[in-house]
Amino acid sequence: MLILFFRFFSRKIFIDHFGIEVLGLNTTITNLLGLLNLTELGIGSAVSYFLYMPLARSDREAVNEIVSLQGWLYRRVAYIILAGGTVMMMLFPWTFSQMKPPLWYAYGMFTVLLAGAVLGYVANYRQIVLNADQQAYKITYSVKGWQAFGVIIQILGIKYLHYGYFFYLVIEAGVAIMCCLSLNRTVRQNYPWLHPDLSEGKRLLRKYDGITRKTKQLFFHKISFYVVDQTGPLIIYGCLSLPMVAVYGNYLAIITNISVLFSALFEGMRAGIGNLATEKNPRQIQAFFQEYITIRYWLAAIICFCLYQLTTPFISLWFGSEYLIDAVSFHILILTTFLSMANSFELFLSAFGLFQDVFSSVTEGVLHLSFSILLGSCWGLPGILAGRLIGLLFQICWKPYFLYSRGFQISVKVYIGLLIKIMSLIAVAASICRIMTLHFISLSHSLMEWIYNSILHIVYSMPVFFLLFIMFSKEFRNAVRRFLPIAMPKF
Repeated sequence: MLILFFRFFSRKIFIDHFGIEVLGLNTTITNLLGLLNLTELGIGSAVSYFLYMPLARSDREAVNEIVSLQGWLYRRVAYIILAGGTVMMMLFPWTFSQMKPPLWYAYGMFTVLLAGAVLGYVANYRQIVLNADQQAYKITYSVKGWQAFGVIIQILGIKYLHYGYFFYLVIEAGVAIMCCLSLNRTVRQNYPWLHPDLSEGKRLLRKYDGITRKTKQLFFHKISFYVVDQTGPLIIYGCLSLPMVAVYGNYLAIITNISVLFSALFEGMRAGIGNLATEKNPRQIQAFFQEYITIRYWLAAIICFCLYQLTTPFISLWFGSEYLIDAVSFHILILTTFLSMANSFELFLSAFGLFQDVFSSVTEGVLHLSFSILLGSCWGLPGILAGRLIGLLFQICWKPYFLYSRGFQISVKVYIGLLIKIMSLIAVAASICRIMTLHFISLSHSLMEWIYNSILHIVYSMPVFFLLFIMFSKEFRNAVRRFLPIAMPKF
């Protein structure tokens, strides 16, 4: 949360000192780099899947071999990204021909991000063991402190130095290096026996040919993820303008950072779900899935209700009313955020190794891209966001069917019944909370009033949602009984 605050403060400083167009440029550059990261092909997810069993059996030799193969593959990915980035930079004079800031801003930002990406593939690949071994939180501890420190220094540099943007880029590069060193130190401390030998890569590629097979399937999922999550700002830039990218980016920054925190709450379950899947008991894991999805919907509903109530006044107070998006776009954005948060089947599909539904990822990407461009050219930002929603709705219909039929091996009707009950409870709870906030919470005229109102929204919404779910959802009660004994000692 501290980093989230600092990042928003830095966005304000950025707009005040460099203008909204430079902020939009940074967002666009970041998404262009995401295109190059497609060359990762999904290797990390495939490797993580193949690490579950050796880690559960404490088979250190197998872990070293699999990580060695990953390092060998990632070294080649880094070469491709470096070459692709060089070609992409040659096109910058054409790509950014209409922008007002100096062209070196684009070159500088892209070079720093490209170097950070290459460094991650070459030096940080061993962190995959922490992810697969239920210790992903240690990755967060290793990098967040440096990131917060970097943002503070960048704010001071932009505000008080004449060459603020150059200083901003230097600190960005320095933070990437320090995060890399910190991550490697964390891996060495936790796995002193981990010594990958990249020279064995070719031989291990034949031994673990299943990684290659899974990677080929995951590549299409990777493309779909990029098209759905990364192309929005690029389409906005193409259909609208760089300033609109920055305006949308303010909302996206709020939603992305909150989504990252939300996902982190469940990411620690990845290895446990993977181990549960290895026990070959679909009924048991399906029962856990029902509790898991109920908790996700419950928490996502509370978060998105607060986002709906609080985002517009915050943007207006912090950046100014001229940086607000239209009401239709905002409603679509909140709905898309809720559905994205609540409907996550990736942990369970990965646990079962179910990556073969290539057509679904391709279909989602095509729907998103085609409808975003078509509707965006007709209706602007609401049309672009509607295209994202259309692609998401397809996956929400397909993924449960695929998981239940291939993973749990039971009818998806069980899930449909659960979903109807969950959505009914959310509708009732949201209506009650909406009425309460309209009657008991006044408008925010300052940031202090906004903070006070934010606390009131949480105080009103959480008990209402909790009481309705605890009274009418057996799955929610089971989840509370399961997780409360784990959570209480930590407090």
